[in-house]
Amino acid sequence: MKVLPVEKAIGQVLGQDLTKIIPGEFKGPAFRKGRIIKEEDIPHLLQMGKENVFVYELDENSLHENDAARILAAGIAGEGMALGEAKEGRANLLAVEKGLLKVDVNGLYAANRQQEIAISSIHNNSVVNAGDLSAAVKIIPLVVEKKKIEDIIRQVKENGPLVSVKPLKPLATSLIITGNEVYHGRIADRFAPVIEAKMQKFDCEIISKEYLPDDSIKISDAIKKARDAGAGLILVTGGMAVDPDDSTPAAILAAGGQAVSYGVPLMPGAMFMLAYLDDLPIMGLPGGAMYYKTTVFDLLLPRILAGERVQKEDIVVLSHGGLCLTCSVCTYPKCHFGKSI
Repeated sequence: MKVLPVEKAIGQVLGQDLTKIIPGEFKGPAFRKGRIIKEEDIPHLLQMGKENVFVYELDENSLHENDAARILAAGIAGEGMALGEAKEGRANLLAVEKGLLKVDVNGLYAANRQQEIAISSIHNNSVVNAGDLSAAVKIIPLVVEKKKIEDIIRQVKENGPLVSVKPLKPLATSLIITGNEVYHGRIADRFAPVIEAKMQKFDCEIISKEYLPDDSIKISDAIKKARDAGAGLILVTGGMAVDPDDSTPAAILAAGGQAVSYGVPLMPGAMFMLAYLDDLPIMGLPGGAMYYKTTVFDLLLPRILAGERVQKEDIVVLSHGGLCLTCSVCTYPKCHFGKSI
């Protein structure tokens, strides 16, 4: 910092809070540290008895914290992100529409290895709605070297955005409810209402719903029928355990499904199955998907709707954070569940 007469400090960055006192009425900062001094500020400063001030000098190689935050936030953002107002060295990035937040985690780590730069985000693969805060940039000092900002943005241009939002595409969904006890009317179906409510949140139309006994041939035929009817997603509920009567996993494979995973390292919902019939995703849902508010089904469904083809490794990494504590009041997604990092 250096000391300048207020008349010569126009355009410079104020290096300290300047307090104003009106006896019996007010005491507080009239000008805050980091403010770029304007010509119209001079009379006010002089009235406060400030003829000289500490300033940070801006030159062609430096940026004010707000300018740096705004430029960096815009530089790391991809599709589906909107830039909020930059103030106090911070600029927020907001989702433009409902979608799946994608974070380049390694790129985020690399950017934060720079001194004087802080970039934070919510978790990768979170579902965000329009206007949701998704990431934020904070510049630590009042003035930062321009090259630091340019270096990060150059890396982003080479490797892709640090944060972006993939839109979710509703899929025509076929629902196959299995179980002898439901099929024969021994108990009421409780699965369909739960699944239908979940799909409605993503505007997915249930184009067919069929009740079947624990018969692998009939379930397999129903899967093929749903495919031929134009389903973009098939959900098969029940029959996912290793009991003698449970036939769903075998039926999915018999229909031609290629299993990505049968059994997942997340609890509840460990008996979940994900398979693909060519490009058509099939999800086998265990009873936990009906009973618990959030299971692996809720974690993977948005990724399917975002057009991603989920791989085995995508499921494996969910094991870190994949143990639900079944809290008496569920706060998901504001908890650890399903967040691998």
